[in-house]
Amino acid sequence: MSSKFGRRGIALGAVAVAVLAAAPFALAENPTPDAGARGTERSQGDRTSDVRDAIRGGRAKNVILFIGDGMGDSEITIGRNYAKGAAGRLALDELPLTGAYTTYSVTKGDPSKPVYNPESAATGTAWATGSKSYNGAISVDAYGNPLPTLLELAARNGLRTGDVTTAEVQDATPAVQGAHVVNRDCKGPQSMTQCPTNAKENGGAGSISEQLVQTRPDVLLGGGRKFFTETVRAGEFKGRTVLDQATAAGYELVTDAAGLAAATGRKPLLGLFAESTMEVQLSGPMARVGGTPPSVCGPNPNLPATAPKLADMTRKAIDLLTRQSRHGKGFFLQVEGASIDKQDHAANPCGQIGETIGFDEAVAAGMAFARSNRDTLVIVTADHGHTSQIIGNDTRSPGQTATVVTKDGQPMTINYGTAMPGASQDHTGTQVRIAGYGPQAANVVGVTDQTDVFRTISRALNLR
Repeated sequence: MSSKFGRRGIALGAVAVAVLAAAPFALAENPTPDAGARGTERSQGDRTSDVRDAIRGGRAKNVILFIGDGMGDSEITIGRNYAKGAAGRLALDELPLTGAYTTYSVTKGDPSKPVYNPESAATGTAWATGSKSYNGAISVDAYGNPLPTLLELAARNGLRTGDVTTAEVQDATPAVQGAHVVNRDCKGPQSMTQCPTNAKENGGAGSISEQLVQTRPDVLLGGGRKFFTETVRAGEFKGRTVLDQATAAGYELVTDAAGLAAATGRKPLLGLFAESTMEVQLSGPMARVGGTPPSVCGPNPNLPATAPKLADMTRKAIDLLTRQSRHGKGFFLQVEGASIDKQDHAANPCGQIGETIGFDEAVAAGMAFARSNRDTLVIVTADHGHTSQIIGNDTRSPGQTATVVTKDGQPMTINYGTAMPGASQDHTGTQVRIAGYGPQAANVVGVTDQTDVFRTISRALNLR
């Protein structure tokens, strides 16, 4: 056994089974001896009719757009292997229509020149507005001009809107639906030096926090409470906080899972569950040069017991938006699993795995609603690729590695090698998976571009 796993020299037979018994995700479903064999036995045969039945045109009443930040194919595979085993399937694997889309951004001031390694602001701007922009842009074009977003257009067309994330609500992915600034770091009134033209004191629309309140999605959930305590510098709310501005806009504020559960939807809902990014679900050994012994992930000891999970936020958002629907009109909801990306940057495989699984649970919640409401379009995708790769169990591998024991009772070594050890790992410019279910989901099939998501959703909702 030790020769199979290189110089790690660890016997994983009985040890792995014993360790897995304590694993958070292995506890509910223990590995079975024939897990690998079932991969070939569970073929569904000719699926032509199934795929044909999944293709539906017409209009959608509701759209749920799921974004797994940094969730490339490797991140999906790592999460699946750990939680379900190699022959298992995640909820996001069950969407019937699948394709890939390109993720490049463009050069600031010259959109004719592509940039092959994008980040979340530019990629979010692409699907939110239908236009490519530069890295760091929040729903502005390559020259800094604001562009209308899916959420803004949905609200103007009488639909309810929601924006849900495990990051700060001011982070790039949630921000692109409700704000327009030239730099993604302009999150609060005190951080506008990088966006002078957007600053309220210079006649602009203000920081991301201020603009989100002004855009006024019906449901806004995530972290980023600290930016709401900052003082507005100009305009009607000068000298007061952004939270005062939100209260004046009619928002009901909740700060924990109990408050979220109790929200009635009579007012627009603002959920701020952390000062910054919400805590991740799982923890374990960080990747390091030379690797780690095989281990399982455990609960994050820093996770507040009062914090809602992404699936909880998703279910509540859907419930409120459905109840608030005006004159038979539906809703547009964006849901982001943000810390897949953030833990990839940190070379933290257990943090990354837990967030992938948490995102998948949110997708399952959205799909449960869509299956009961067939006029709902669900799209599941990522904003860009990231660094983690499954490699052989060898401590001589380049970069930082860590080994986890999967649902199958087998070691899986994950490598992080897009930056020097100790530095933040970088994104990759690969195309990423996109999957769809419901009216007009067939438009995700093949190889498309991120900007096509804007057109698919706009057409499905008949946004004008």
